[in-house]
Amino acid sequence: VQLVESGGGLVQTGGSLRLSCAANGDDITYTENYMGWYRQAPGKQRELVAFISNGGSTGYTGSVKGRFTISRDRDNAKDTVYLQMDILKPEDTAVYYCVGGEFYNNIALPPEYWGQGTQVTVSS
Repeated sequence: VQLVESGGGLVQTGGSLRLSCAANGDDITYTENYMGWYRQAPGKQRELVAFISNGGSTGYTGSVKGRFTISRDRDNAKDTVYLQMDILKPEDTAVYYCVGGEFYNNIALPPEYWGQGTQVTVSS
């Protein structure tokens, strides 16, 4: 599985960006799986931002609830996940990584698949 991200960039505070991630190659192995986004800001730990399972369950970290929306579709046997980011703040500045892994007992287990990352910068 290769996760290929697109859509990062520079935006002003209050603006919007939409990230996309396509899963190329084989499907994610697990029958119940998820795709999602992590981010890492300079000097900070990597954190899970949002995830969506192949059954439609979603989860968000508290700081993005109400501002970010994750969605997923499957077209021609290929999964794509999107992250619509609205009302962006300078603290959202980070490298955003697309991830995938097993979804077990309604929990997104640590990712097995990672994209290369895309930079999101929110200017004040």
